[in-house]
Amino acid sequence: MTIDLHTHSSHSDGTGSPAMVAAQAAEAGLTAFALTDHDTTAGWAEAGDTAVAHGLAFVPGMEITCQTVQRISVHLLSYLHDPDDAELLATIEASRASRLTRAERMVDLLAEDYPIDWPAVQRFVAPGSTVGRPHIADALVDAGVVQTRSEAFDRMLHPRAGYYVGHHAPDPAHVVELVRRAGGVPVFAHPLASERGRVVAEDVFDDMVDAGLAGLEVDHRDNPPSSRRWLRAYADRRGLLVTGSSDYHGDGKPNRLGEHTTDPAVLAAIEEQATSGTAVRRP
Repeated sequence: MTIDLHTHSSHSDGTGSPAMVAAQAAEAGLTAFALTDHDTTAGWAEAGDTAVAHGLAFVPGMEITCQTVQRISVHLLSYLHDPDDAELLATIEASRASRLTRAERMVDLLAEDYPIDWPAVQRFVAPGSTVGRPHIADALVDAGVVQTRSEAFDRMLHPRAGYYVGHHAPDPAHVVELVRRAGGVPVFAHPLASERGRVVAEDVFDDMVDAGLAGLEVDHRDNPPSSRRWLRAYADRRGLLVTGSSDYHGDGKPNRLGEHTTDPAVLAAIEEQATSGTAVRRP
């Protein structure tokens, strides 16, 4: 099996619909994939239906934005959780509201120097989707300010850039607990992606493991090779699962489906740990 456990659709910051992502996954030769949109499960049904029709297994997932007390961003992948769990939903909705306010403020700052406004950004946000920096980047591309999303992030949307605005996000160890209580399986996404900004120290890993962390996304293009060695050693020491994935966003990023993959035994372990009743959909 060829398994990619981290992809995004237009329900968050990807450029393709959930059905399109599933079709592209089949075209790329995958046999299973997870849709892990930011703070939403709205694409699960569409992605699952299309995946099964193309002969793929579909893993329901979600990516949750967290933040440590040092204000370092942490992304947590949740697999096979109950999408209607009240406590997890409330936490996600608070984060979504904060991301909206933050995005509006960033656009206000950018508008002082560039031809961009909030309606221009909204044109790139699908109804009900979680707005984020990639949508602002798309508006900057459309305005001719930059050529690509990546250029926008490098020049204007990076945490060290003058237009960046922080936002509220829950503590990662707390979210690990919430995911477990919702019957899901939590995996730390691209844990040492240092080019994205500051990364957490080992004590944050320890706190998340103590809270019930299941695994680490080790094979990801944003984890440097030396960091991957450390992550594998840590996972081995703490008995964690190791995943690999593309973090595919369609045309929004250079990441390609299946550029990193997850061992079938790891997916089987994720399924075994899940207790919500949410299951992998298979053809």
